[in-house]
Amino acid sequence: MRYSIFFTFTLAITALLSACGGSTEAPHNADDHSKVDHSKMDHSKMDHSTMDHSQMQSSPGAADAPYDLQFIDTMIAHHEGAVEMAKLAETNGTNEQFKKLAKAMVEAQEREITQMKRWRSDWFKDAKPAINMDFPGMREGMKGMDMKKLGEVKGADFDKEFIRQMIPHHEGAVLMSEDLIGKTGDKAAKPDLKKLAETIVKDQKGEIEYMKKLLDDWK
Repeated sequence: MRYSIFFTFTLAITALLSACGGSTEAPHNADDHSKVDHSKMDHSKMDHSTMDHSQMQSSPGAADAPYDLQFIDTMIAHHEGAVEMAKLAETNGTNEQFKKLAKAMVEAQEREITQMKRWRSDWFKDAKPAINMDFPGMREGMKGMDMKKLGEVKGADFDKEFIRQMIPHHEGAVLMSEDLIGKTGDKAAKPDLKKLAETIVKDQKGEIEYMKKLLDDWK
């Protein structure tokens, strides 16, 4: 699958110009992330270790964008948050089962991000960012993310904290996907996108149950 250069380049340039006033450096002030519009940033090039994802903002006019585009852009941002967390778990985790789970999350969600970026390029070329924080499940999924706290805990405490944060994050993705699956009429999703949403629901519900079991086993 080819990576959508246009999508990444557009978000990166927009972020640099709007968030930095023409500067070539993105802001990394950990004390003032609530004033940064994350919807315009290329998250793959940002340092998220101290970023408050719960303060992410919607893209201007996102609610008026085509429904499929809203889902794609919003789910990409949601998935990127999970990938950031899971990569940290691969290096900081202690339990081997847990680390294997984190690795599987990274592989699956990076694959889905690549696919969604390809569809975005094919279906909505040149469209403005459409991350919608009010998309059902998005705000719920992001509000519990605390990368700073994850960076401060060590050992088994890290494993437990990761799962406590990732379960509601996954639940948000499930809600987002179920909303898309249930749409009919003029908001009915494209068949390929609906299949992806069904996969997300199945896979992430399974991972939620597995994470809950791990927590129970560690009591």
